[in-house]
Amino acid sequence: MSLKTAAREALANPRAKAGSVSELLPGVLLCLTIAVIAAGIQTLEERSFGHPYIEALVLAILFGLGLRTVWQPSPRFQAGIAFSAKQLLEVAVALLGATVSVGALLASGPALLAGIVTVVILAIGISYGICRALGLPARMALLVACGNAICGNSAIAAVAPVIGADSKDVAAAIAFTAVLGVLMVLGLPLFVPIAALSQDQYGVLAGLTVYAVPQVLAATVPVGLIATQVGTLVKLVRVLMLGPVVVLLSLIAPLLPREGLSTNRRPERVSFVKLVPWFIIGFLTLAGLCSLGLIPGAAAKPLTQVAGYLTIVAMAALGLGVDVRVLARVGARVTAAVTGSLLMLVVISLVLISALGIV
Repeated sequence: MSLKTAAREALANPRAKAGSVSELLPGVLLCLTIAVIAAGIQTLEERSFGHPYIEALVLAILFGLGLRTVWQPSPRFQAGIAFSAKQLLEVAVALLGATVSVGALLASGPALLAGIVTVVILAIGISYGICRALGLPARMALLVACGNAICGNSAIAAVAPVIGADSKDVAAAIAFTAVLGVLMVLGLPLFVPIAALSQDQYGVLAGLTVYAVPQVLAATVPVGLIATQVGTLVKLVRVLMLGPVVVLLSLIAPLLPREGLSTNRRPERVSFVKLVPWFIIGFLTLAGLCSLGLIPGAAAKPLTQVAGYLTIVAMAALGLGVDVRVLARVGARVTAAVTGSLLMLVVISLVLISALGIV
């Protein structure tokens, strides 16, 4: 299936059924196999060196990427890979809420909350400006800007019908967020030793820059529990900005130029479910129960372990679903626009961490 076809189907039927067990099994077993190998190598590292130099999460992504580079999974694997990368990871994120206290975010005060909102607004404006300066059409520029600033593919999928974006632009934007999302998960932890970041600082950085909520989990788990909790909470606030942004874009969509459109797509309404995914509601519900002391510690630990195992499986699927060669096929202007926008988001986030005095 091509990127363009996948994008069209995602927009046309975002709540399509995952498929029967027989359809899912081959792909899920493939991802599970990679995850078991990655976890086994981490165990060997721990026994040999006392701690893992490369976490199972990262190994699973790398093994998936390596396999995808030399082998194109046949259609019989596709449904299970997609299910592992999306549904299993969403379950993991929801379960993580059982170990997070909402009070941790509230205790940070209104300054951080205002900072998150400010970063999103600045990131959208700067990204849009970079894209337009490089000659990208207005709708493509908005897709890139919202994808970078809010939540990657989810933001692109939500914004595209509202602004009447062309499917080829959606496909290009989604392709890039898929590739750069993996690169962010692999590369962002390097900031910890380079910039001497604490777990709180790194959690804020990851929450503000990594595309998707599940990817924040993958990027922060190797650093520590505090980084994971802070990063997830910051990211959730960032994701909740999608609703107001989509409403605003629906108002200005009729004013956008028609450049770059190959069809006469009209703006559409986006459902609440698409703006606020179920796993975010599940995460917040479990976090609320945890904050009220309604989830005993004996139950929280196994839930965390299950979330960890599911995440490794999902990271294998994420690697299998990304073709790094796509970077060479979408054009230099898109490459420069998306990469430049992402780098600016990292810079803005580091400035916010410094300005707020987060230690």
